[in-house]
Amino acid sequence: MPSLTDGTIRQALKRVELSGKQENLADGEGRGTGRLVLVLKPMPKRVTADWMAQQWRDGKRTKKKLGSYPSTSLAHAREVFKRDFADVIQKGRSIKIANDTRPGTVADLFAGYVDSLKATGKPSWKETEKGLNKIADTLGRNRPAREIEADEIVELIRPIYERGARSMADHVRSYVHAAYSWGMKSEHDYRHTSPRRFRLPYNPATGIPTEPKVQGTRWLTEDEFYQLYRWLECPDTPVHPSYPRAVQLIMLTGQRVEEIARFHIDQWDAAEKIIDWSKTKNLQPHAVPVPSLAAELIGSIKPNEYGWFFPSAKDPSKPVSHGTLYSFVWRQRDRGVIPYATNRDLRRTFKTLAGKAGVSKEIRDRIQNHALQDVSSKNYDRWNYMPEKRAGMKRWDAFVRALIAKRRLKEAA
Repeated sequence: MPSLTDGTIRQALKRVELSGKQENLADGEGRGTGRLVLVLKPMPKRVTADWMAQQWRDGKRTKKKLGSYPSTSLAHAREVFKRDFADVIQKGRSIKIANDTRPGTVADLFAGYVDSLKATGKPSWKETEKGLNKIADTLGRNRPAREIEADEIVELIRPIYERGARSMADHVRSYVHAAYSWGMKSEHDYRHTSPRRFRLPYNPATGIPTEPKVQGTRWLTEDEFYQLYRWLECPDTPVHPSYPRAVQLIMLTGQRVEEIARFHIDQWDAAEKIIDWSKTKNLQPHAVPVPSLAAELIGSIKPNEYGWFFPSAKDPSKPVSHGTLYSFVWRQRDRGVIPYATNRDLRRTFKTLAGKAGVSKEIRDRIQNHALQDVSSKNYDRWNYMPEKRAGMKRWDAFVRALIAKRRLKEAA
């Protein structure tokens, strides 16, 4: 059978429209093995024309759609058939498992990795996407991901490290390593269909050393806790009202910065005085009863029209980012008006002072939603520990109130 032409296709479309009968137009020879076919079907208002890869295998005919004519031109259909199906058919493999064989680009790899983070509910996907976009601009978005070499990643990271941003340099290395690790696994993951085959020979970031992790140990003494809390109540400089109240709530509840930053009206049960997150950093639902001091603070805040307790200063439709809260605290500590601390130190402070208040470590762990690794907790214990957490928060509330009252009395004396 001769090869198809656009003229032949147009004539066939008219015939099918008039006759109302389906026609299959084969492109060239190939019967007995497989070939490219255009299937013309009469419909009530038009004639559809779909490109199919057709295969004869074990005496049975199989088809797989490539696209529709004319949006997929004759030349493009031939290109796709030759690229993705001809070799599969020649080797006797089923075209049902044939995919786009083009190697994915850097942009494809990074986008696929970010999509996987979204699909699994990872709250870090936005920050990761932002970081990978900058990296893609430097490496070249349209370059095949498999062509990126380790020395390119090194040259990308070195200037960041040399300007003193060691943590950022480590983040860049981690982003690239994670994206390539995902890419290498995605091609063999039967649970999901990857839009591209990356054919990655290795992970270019694997051999790049990471920055040594510094284990934080800083926590605030009772005097420092009071100093910071008092400053947050009455800042000595103009600040966005969301920021100090968010930090106060972190101090009073011991919760993760990013979870308090995204505190929404839908998560607050005012009657029960409970904050309820459906998904958290460890991907587990978490509900925590707040101490009465925190409940009073929350009650004094009016959520904005979008329901955020702590909206972004730049875009009220979004919550303040945890990065902004970190920067807010850094700026004030650099001015020397508050104790030297980070927001993570405040979470450590809760753990420490709540222990001093008499709250058991197990309940402190559950209040802060720390992962419990023992088999019993992970696989069997389904009690929510709400009464125990309430008792622990009540004890903590009394401790904080006494701490504040004692130091205010001292100030007044």
